[in-house]
Amino acid sequence: MAAPAAAGSGEGPRVPLLDELMPWSVRPLRTGRPWVTAPDAASLRARWDRLVRASGEERDRLFAPTRSRTQHTAVAALPGRSGATGRFARESGPCPEPVRVLHGPYDEQWLLPDHRLIDVARPELWRVADGHQLFVVEHGRVPRDPGPALSVTALLPDGHCPAGRPGRVRPLYRRPGGLEPNLAPGLLPLLRARHGDTVTAESALAWILAAARPSPAGCEVPLPADTAHWTSGVELGRELLRLQLRGARGAERPRLPGGQRPYVRAAVPPDPVPLSYGAEERVLSLGTGRISPVPAGAWELRVGGVRMLELWFERRTAVPGAAGLEAVRPRAWPQEWTSELLELISLLALLAELRPRQEELAGALASGPEIGAEELRAAGVLPVPDAARRPASVLDHREEGPDGQFALL
Repeated sequence: MAAPAAAGSGEGPRVPLLDELMPWSVRPLRTGRPWVTAPDAASLRARWDRLVRASGEERDRLFAPTRSRTQHTAVAALPGRSGATGRFARESGPCPEPVRVLHGPYDEQWLLPDHRLIDVARPELWRVADGHQLFVVEHGRVPRDPGPALSVTALLPDGHCPAGRPGRVRPLYRRPGGLEPNLAPGLLPLLRARHGDTVTAESALAWILAAARPSPAGCEVPLPADTAHWTSGVELGRELLRLQLRGARGAERPRLPGGQRPYVRAAVPPDPVPLSYGAEERVLSLGTGRISPVPAGAWELRVGGVRMLELWFERRTAVPGAAGLEAVRPRAWPQEWTSELLELISLLALLAELRPRQEELAGALASGPEIGAEELRAAGVLPVPDAARRPASVLDHREEGPDGQFALL
């Protein structure tokens, strides 16, 4: 049987889009000044200290004002944060504690959580970021790109995409505490009627991770009518989720089995350039440093046409301009970056090993019956009501506004 037609083709059952199944989405963060993020927290603290010690024109130059943010912009505190809300021009206090964020796919970095420094912080994401939340991040589509369409994280994601048009961030839950799944109203009851009472918001997320595929119309998510396909896809998706959580929520950190596990064979030097890979020996070279064995799948894994290991390395070794706070950075390669690199290699290798199973699932779906958009429409799941595309109100939550004012949301 031929594969189902692409969304909008008019031939055969239309495959539902992720935008229809997880209707509430948020655009990526826009910091406006790159110095508020860094691969290490120490650099952020040093940048803050240099900024608040400066005065006059130097302080304004270091701040890097934009149309959205200057030192005199009045802003509310970020939801869930206790940061100051007075004008930054009067700031002289200690650095706020940096928070771990996901900078694009698979790159865990640090961010200064101060709304006065971030042009567009997407407060609606901060409002629902808690110990129950998971965020799905769409990757920008590049034609003929075989890489994954989505990634998932328990960290706050900035939604950055290494290439192509930035995707969107989709929280699994619309409210704090793991309440009100961000799924089209009626979707879970329909899936339970097909595949049993074990269907939950997290199993629906697992299915989406396993089955999502890019298309010109947007990210497609075929839904199976066959319970065996659903069960195998959810199992695969849970493995993808476990790996990408990287130890969060009680999950195990990604770890290759003995014999495949990468080790440092020669110490990474203070200035570890250039980066290269020897496929025959499976050696990753960082200057005179050597890491092996590094599976080819880890080296070749790309998102948006960009090789993830090269991008991760470039963000830590690219020489910034002589001026500005971006120049405040480690003088030598920190040991913790080597540990993070070893884990990233393991993660990418394990994700690459799962790609054949995702391709096998896609083939099974192409030859089996699906729950198409028309069936979803007949069941009342589609079209999605406008309210499901807007963030939920939080009427019992007070947040600090500009200059210490409070608002009830």
